[in-house]
Amino acid sequence: MPSPRRPKRRRPPDPPNHERWLVSYADFVTLLFAFFTAMYAISTVDAKKLSAMVESTQQAFESKPTKTADGRILVGKEPAAKKSEGEGPGGEVGLADLQKQVTARLAKQIIEKQVEIERDPRGLVISIREAGAFAAGRADLSKDAQSLLLEVGSMLAGIGNQLRVEGHTDDTPIHTARFASNWELSTTRATTVVSFLLEHASVRPEQVSAAGYAEYHPRVDNSSDANRLRNRRVDLIMLNPSAEAPKGPTKAAAP
Repeated sequence: MPSPRRPKRRRPPDPPNHERWLVSYADFVTLLFAFFTAMYAISTVDAKKLSAMVESTQQAFESKPTKTADGRILVGKEPAAKKSEGEGPGGEVGLADLQKQVTARLAKQIIEKQVEIERDPRGLVISIREAGAFAAGRADLSKDAQSLLLEVGSMLAGIGNQLRVEGHTDDTPIHTARFASNWELSTTRATTVVSFLLEHASVRPEQVSAAGYAEYHPRVDNSSDANRLRNRRVDLIMLNPSAEAPKGPTKAAAP
């Protein structure tokens, strides 16, 4: 005869777990560790790098274009103190914006190597090559050069900076009925450009000046026909407010 089944004993309930707080505590400790690690990393920042970053940021905000009394815009900024060697001249931030605009407007001419654009300590230099702008040994503007100057003049007319136009030649001597030397040729080309800008581009007379340098301020050495082609040019320079008017152009490196 089978023995009667014994009733199963119910398992007593598990006692309450009083150590669940350890999970939250562990998370809290992990967060504290991350926090103090970040604080330590911040405390070891290179002071020189941080100082340079703060200074550059401050200069960027201080170099915004400003309006003159007659409502025109002055790009560039005169440096308040002497800058360290290798640091850019005052006005690079404002002139950088102008350079972008000019480069975009003259993209076709730049690709066709009719124009070169760069910045140097004097300001923004828009260099118009002789090829396509003037006939050899002549100072009359071609139609392409007139269209180019209208483009440039429309952008520069509303800028308050001084504009200097410089004529340059290569070292090949010239002696014609009109031009006794490269001095006359370079100066006449510069004044021809100035006259066109004054008459057709609304550039103010007190804003612009002209100079002729003949062959004595080449961009590159006159050692080849390609280099001589680069040296025969007219430079339009939007001067920094701190640039010295008599200062001549800097010599560029050969491409």
